[in-house]
Amino acid sequence: MHPVLLEIGGFRLYSYGVLIATAFLLALAYSMREAKRRGLPHQLIPDLGFWIVLGALAGSRLLYVLLNISTFLEDPLKIFAIWSGGFVFLGGAILGGLLGYLFLKRRGQPILPWLDAMAPGIALGQGVGRIGCLMAGCCYGAYAPTLPWAIRFTDPLSLAPLFHPLHPTQLYHSLASFFIFFVLMVTRRKFETPGRQMGLFLALYASFRIFIEFFRGDYRGYAGPISVTQLIALAFGLLGVYLLARRPKAC
Repeated sequence: MHPVLLEIGGFRLYSYGVLIATAFLLALAYSMREAKRRGLPHQLIPDLGFWIVLGALAGSRLLYVLLNISTFLEDPLKIFAIWSGGFVFLGGAILGGLLGYLFLKRRGQPILPWLDAMAPGIALGQGVGRIGCLMAGCCYGAYAPTLPWAIRFTDPLSLAPLFHPLHPTQLYHSLASFFIFFVLMVTRRKFETPGRQMGLFLALYASFRIFIEFFRGDYRGYAGPISVTQLIALAFGLLGVYLLARRPKAC
């Protein structure tokens, strides 16, 4: 069966940057709305967002570099070429989450309610940001010559293999994130116990991430039969299950 083609043209870099920036802004804007709804001091969002975004950018780039260390050892200056793509969300989640946690602790804020306030925004930002991944050609899928909705990249600057029909894993991730956002919106009044919304987000995100990884074609390191990113996602998923199952406590 002949695959459907999607050609990414010369606007790739511009579109990638715009979509990533839009993803961060949407995540922050929605988090501010949720924080206000939950009675949290939403005025902290700009400062909190600064540290989370800083950590997210640094952490996602760092994990990408570590997973592709041989490439960057040949040309270390490429480490700083962030405009050409090359980020791993899980790395950004770890470092961004850590900086956000430290900021909130310094301000004497309850952690779990803030996590719940930010969960939908993260999902929404992920949905938009993954379209940026499509523009850059990163996070590309495995070879799929008979897949009716396979895509192929033709831009020489693309991070994906050129002229090969591939699984559109960037779109799989995007659709999964929008679905998670929808679920969080539907259940947000049913999961008022602090930590439950973030727990639901982590459990759903990890499940989708682990599954979609089987259709990825880019190198993500390996930990036995699974990828490094699947292993990290599993840890996030277990944390999500813990947050869902824990008994209510003071935050």
